[in-house]
Amino acid sequence: MRREANRVWFRCVGLLLGLIVCTSTLTAQSVTVGSKRFTESYILGEIITQRIAAEPGLAATHRPGLGNTAILFAALKSGAIDVYPDYTGTLAFELLGLKHVPALDALNALLKNQGLAAGVLLGFGNSYALAMSETRAAQLNIKTLSDLATHTALRWGLTQEFINRRDGWPALREVYGLSTQPTGLDHGVAYEAVKAGTVDVIDVYTTDAKLESHGLRILTDDKNFFPPYEALLVYRADFPLRAPQAFKALQTLERRLNSETMIRLNAAAELQGQPFARVASDFLSGTATPAAQARAGFLTRLIAPDFWRLTGQHALLVFGALALSVVTGVPLGVWAARSARARPWIMGTTGVLQTIPALALLAFLIAALGRIGMVPAVIALFLYGLLPIVRNTEAGLAGVAPGLAKAGYALGLGKGAVLRLIELPLALPAILAGIKVSAVINVGTATIAAFIGAGGYGERIVAGLAVNDRALMLAGAVPAALLALLIQGLFERIERQFLPYGLYHAAA
Repeated sequence: MRREANRVWFRCVGLLLGLIVCTSTLTAQSVTVGSKRFTESYILGEIITQRIAAEPGLAATHRPGLGNTAILFAALKSGAIDVYPDYTGTLAFELLGLKHVPALDALNALLKNQGLAAGVLLGFGNSYALAMSETRAAQLNIKTLSDLATHTALRWGLTQEFINRRDGWPALREVYGLSTQPTGLDHGVAYEAVKAGTVDVIDVYTTDAKLESHGLRILTDDKNFFPPYEALLVYRADFPLRAPQAFKALQTLERRLNSETMIRLNAAAELQGQPFARVASDFLSGTATPAAQARAGFLTRLIAPDFWRLTGQHALLVFGALALSVVTGVPLGVWAARSARARPWIMGTTGVLQTIPALALLAFLIAALGRIGMVPAVIALFLYGLLPIVRNTEAGLAGVAPGLAKAGYALGLGKGAVLRLIELPLALPAILAGIKVSAVINVGTATIAAFIGAGGYGERIVAGLAVNDRALMLAGAVPAALLALLIQGLFERIERQFLPYGLYHAAA
């Protein structure tokens, strides 16, 4: 009976993993488009996707908000996506490590070594810049970037990507002799922070819609530090040959966007509350930008049509990763309890896994697995969820009185039988507590899945951050919190139902 139950358990785990793999590969048969997690990239990603899908017999899938440049580049190199919008300056400085922006032919000669190519110039440039409140800048008589060096008390709020990229803060600080330590802020939040006076200086894009509405002054780059950032498409080198009809459709976007048009599209999303897909379809159809409208409220966003899709994806992420963590973590915990030599290695390794930055782990998994979506997200969550289960299993077994095991041996039971019939049942309250902690942690951590196109409630949170839409962010955060409470309640019910009365109350 027990052996049959084990077979059923492993079949269920295998079926779950099969579903995860299928879910993540369903869209691999169509063109997969990626985009970064800021307004303009969302819109351009939608324009690319809709332009391909408009062609007869073609399909395209948009993977929006994919973390940072490194995540997208790893996804493109691995074949997880086929094309995404980027900028010449980013390609040259951040991805190729150059010190200047060469001509497009020279860029492609370097990208060719990595199996990639760039082309289809969209017609506008979007450079980095630094900006301050017009009032604050006038008060301090700051007009240029060189002026910043004499105002060391200014509070800086820069995006994490700008702080860490080669053509960002490190080089800017050296060129202009700046000594300030900036605070990391999300791009969508930075505008509200400078408007509220929480920070003084932020990094912006020159096509941002909020520059005028928030009364900001772009500081003159008097040493010409920022290179040109011409918008274009980056794609796998085999993409034009593998999908010639799709590539031909994308070539019709050449020079169709200028800076004024891009600012208008960004404004439609950020200031008028239009969905990214609607902004893109209006542009492609030539429809005029709709009149400004109030953003939808929290309840409307919460029960939007995508609710059940996101709930299913989030549940699959949480329970798929949890199943793997249990199947792996409990045996590791038993091994750690049994072997003094293995214990420090097991506990140390599972502890270190939780310290790895999420985006770094996801970038590594994308490169290693050659895909984005469910599979790398579940593996990341599985690794993050191991520690509570391993630790609690080891602690639960260590807490079993040695005399009970000796009594089992005296009755003629072997080591396996003592473990199965005496030690594990007595350690079960601690093991279940570890599994519960892992499950609850997974619910919150699963929001990182949105950075690699795996969906879940994080999709709403990331999109809300891009346009600073609090209702949309809450519409992702609140269901995640409720799911965590539901899981915690479920495990408490399981403990009451299946644990012996004495063990349950002793654990309580």
